[in-house]
Amino acid sequence: MTPQDLVIRMLPPFGGWLALASLALPDGSPLRGAAVAAFLAVGPGAALVRVCGPALRARGAEGPAERGDADFAHHSDLLERLMLAVLLSVSAAILLSTVLIAAHALSGDRVLLTLTLLTTLAAFCPALRAGSPPGTTPRPAPGTTPPAASGAASGAAPPTRKGSTS
Repeated sequence: MTPQDLVIRMLPPFGGWLALASLALPDGSPLRGAAVAAFLAVGPGAALVRVCGPALRARGAEGPAERGDADFAHHSDLLERLMLAVLLSVSAAILLSTVLIAAHALSGDRVLLTLTLLTTLAAFCPALRAGSPPGTTPRPAPGTTPPAASGAASGAAPPTRKGSTS
């Protein structure tokens, strides 16, 4: 991991901790409101989109066939990740607020602290691996036999469950 990757990975949690630090500013401060709103709008979702990034990039955008725009896929993927980050952030805030309401423990500070902790945890999670493209069969793990080579094709009887009579 390069230092640039580490900085990008830690931006959402840093925004959360900055928003928590801004709570020390006076009530009604525009800087306080901007820091909290910016983090709540994209912070948790950006960390989750980073975790799911390789799986999201496994299948690119499909544009109209008659357009020859080479930048379409790139811009479409960026817009998709941005919108997904915003919607995941809002969803996480709503879900957490609902849980805290049910527990009779709702406060803005608790929501912000919990989302910051969850964002920090997501930043430390490894990225998901991309799956195989649709319509292809996955490769077997090293040291295992492929599905076509086992079973009836190799002349062996199919496996039976313990205790079955067939």
